[in-house]
Amino acid sequence: MKKILSGKQKILAMIPARMGSTRLSMKNLALINKKPLIYYAVGAAKASKIFDDIIINSEDGIFKKIAARYKVKFYKRPIKLGGSSVKSDMVVYDFIKKNPCDIVVWVNTIAPLQVGEEIKNIVKYFVNKKLDSLITVKDERVHCIYKGKPVNFKKEATFAKTQDLLPVQPFVYSVMMWRTDVFMSTFKKKGHALFCGKTAFYPVSKLSTFIIKRKEDLALADFIMRAMKKRYRVCYDKVLKNRRTGN
Repeated sequence: MKKILSGKQKILAMIPARMGSTRLSMKNLALINKKPLIYYAVGAAKASKIFDDIIINSEDGIFKKIAARYKVKFYKRPIKLGGSSVKSDMVVYDFIKKNPCDIVVWVNTIAPLQVGEEIKNIVKYFVNKKLDSLITVKDERVHCIYKGKPVNFKKEATFAKTQDLLPVQPFVYSVMMWRTDVFMSTFKKKGHALFCGKTAFYPVSKLSTFIIKRKEDLALADFIMRAMKKRYRVCYDKVLKNRRTGN
């Protein structure tokens, strides 16, 4: 697999595909625009041209067929790591033990609108900044409160315009990544390592922030993908035409 990044670092894309899901059963095989949800993560990872290998990671052997269909590799994690109570740290730790590499990138299936170019840019940012861990976020310029107190505005001041606010940054989880030696040493010491070493948060595009959690999200993603095939242009109410002509 041809890589854009040069150098000796081995970078793997891990695509997690648990069969069970509390909110949406068998989510990764649900169809969006006639393709299973997992297809879009595989396609984006391939399009990034940044990985030495792309590996679907699941406790269910059915995803071995999906991996073969899309010409990527498959890793069958222990069944005990397939439950809803299992923490992401454990999944990453197990994967690194069985799939040695320098950097592992968790390419999540929940963000079907994320594209390969963005994944490439995130990985390059991680490498160039010499980071140890990274999680994607979204910039939200809205007035926020926490436990009744303002987070990014002052109640005593003039009400700030949203574009002037410091953004809050909810996690998106579309992409997460770790330098494996730092992750493993941290996990062995603390029993957790999602935030290990030098950590950063990367704001992704608007489309990448749309994530699949429920049936309604599948329907919206399907609609968005079909709509994106059409050329869209902004149209305005006829009153503007009347104003220009003086009628």
